[in-house]
Amino acid sequence: MLNFLPAPLLILFSFSFYAINTVFWLIPILVFSFFKALIPLAFSQKIFSYLLDLMASNWVAVNTFNQKLFTKMELKVTGLEELNEKDWYLVLANHQSWVDILVLQRALHGKTPFLKFFLKKELLYVPLLGLAWWALDFPFMQRYTQAFLKKNPHLRGKDLESTRKACAKFKHKPVSVMSFIEGTRFTQAKHDKQKSPFKHLLKPKAGGIAFVLDAMGEHLTTLVDVTIYYPEGIPTFVDCLRGQVKNVHIEVHTRAIDNELSGDYMNDRNHKIAFQKWLTQFWHEKDARLEKIRQSSISNT
Repeated sequence: MLNFLPAPLLILFSFSFYAINTVFWLIPILVFSFFKALIPLAFSQKIFSYLLDLMASNWVAVNTFNQKLFTKMELKVTGLEELNEKDWYLVLANHQSWVDILVLQRALHGKTPFLKFFLKKELLYVPLLGLAWWALDFPFMQRYTQAFLKKNPHLRGKDLESTRKACAKFKHKPVSVMSFIEGTRFTQAKHDKQKSPFKHLLKPKAGGIAFVLDAMGEHLTTLVDVTIYYPEGIPTFVDCLRGQVKNVHIEVHTRAIDNELSGDYMNDRNHKIAFQKWLTQFWHEKDARLEKIRQSSISNT
């Protein structure tokens, strides 16, 4: 509606709207998180979790209004029909930009439970936001490299243990566990450095989601495969603020999570090989889907 404004004003107004909306919801989230920490009863924890998720969902709704108010960004989404807010989902998506998070939240809002992103444990200590993420039950992961574990063998298995603890709270209410399994945003330089066998994707990292599937067991029954494509090129957050992101193509595919995908990834070599093989095939399918979307977009311009 206000996308006719000059770019500097769009950036100023849109960013201010995001900031005000974040502070507006952050204050009650911090207040309720204090009471959640103060009253560690299972019943009260569940109530506070529902209330906090509702606040976070309202934050997403207002962010979506912000995008519609200041930009012409249109989401062309397919495949949402089979989703609902009462199921448990593992959501996997390709990662190209910080805009991906806004796009995912907007596309899945009201279709799935509030998205919970895996965060590095260090982010727990970010002032205010770390407490808010903790209160919203965002899982914090402590990952160790193989080189570190060789020097500290007593810590082997601790990362899986921390993942299990983080996921334990998800067993009592529906949740969407979200992961960018490339581990970082796609750039051509990263692609070339990796010598990635995929045309549009970086190599996927299997360990994180293997731990989640092991920790969540029977609760995670559906995988939500989200493919994001930007016809005008991969945008920055500033591009989004100034209204340069006009169209986003999103394909959503759901598939049942086979029991064979759960297992001891760390210690069962056969399971580890089978899981990596499955993930590689899954990623090749996504790569082909991205190419198909790209070709379709080019032919329609």
